[in-house]
Amino acid sequence: MTDHHPWRGVLVATALPLNDDLSVDFDRYAEHCAWLVENGCDGVVPNGSLGEYQVLTPEERARVVETAVAAIGGERVMPGVAAYGSAEARRWAEQAGEAGCRAVMLLPPNAYRADERSVLAHYAEVARSGLPVVAYNNPIDTKADLVPELLARLHGEGYIRGVKEFSGDVRRAYRIAELAPELDLLIGADDVLLELAIAGAKGWVAGYPNALPRACAELYHAAADGDLDTALPLYRQLHPLLRWDSQVEFVQAIKLSMDIAGRHGGPCRPPRAALLPGQEAAVRAATEKALAAGLG
Repeated sequence: MTDHHPWRGVLVATALPLNDDLSVDFDRYAEHCAWLVENGCDGVVPNGSLGEYQVLTPEERARVVETAVAAIGGERVMPGVAAYGSAEARRWAEQAGEAGCRAVMLLPPNAYRADERSVLAHYAEVARSGLPVVAYNNPIDTKADLVPELLARLHGEGYIRGVKEFSGDVRRAYRIAELAPELDLLIGADDVLLELAIAGAKGWVAGYPNALPRACAELYHAAADGDLDTALPLYRQLHPLLRWDSQVEFVQAIKLSMDIAGRHGGPCRPPRAALLPGQEAAVRAATEKALAAGLG
């Protein structure tokens, strides 16, 4: 991470600790952000999908950002500012700037299947907030695919500085680098970390460091440095967990791993339901195996 590129490095898409009554435990969240940085991560991305932003009140959502900034400093906090409307997303970006953040992360319009003109207008509006914008390409959930050609156009217009790439198609990394060489590629799915790091990614918007920050940070840095002797065995050890980041139940899985690792993951807000017994057993076994191997 640098002052000019606060989105680089390992930025954890933070899970949000909830109490048994499903209220937000802001004190625990502040402690979690500080713990992640102390254990090798560069910053946090609050109010992403893993942070259950869709089911927060506006007051809770704003306070989550303010809590993270107070805990670790605004230069380490890149909030998600996704919203149904462009004006609302811009307001969230402005709120992030007022809180002291240096960049924001933005999904394309996610209330309908947006065409290219709508996507461009959406990013143009949020870019007017004045903060650097990192696009988040998640065509699985949003139905709007930020293909390399569209990313190059968004970057060329000055609307985005980086992209969290969650399509799972690692071939896109090379096309993006050809079409927009100054656009920073960020790993967006934990289970393609090694492939995208080798392809030149400048950062990782990460899920599983919520439970295992030191091992995940070691894996990222080894992969980014091309140290495959270190990275490949570690990747193989962690992959049974990392692949949960690309499953529908990723929030529940990561929170369970946090609980097992001695952190507070806790429950999720509806409509997210608890893991099925077989899913829970698989997450528990993989987490306990990783912890037994000294991966923390």
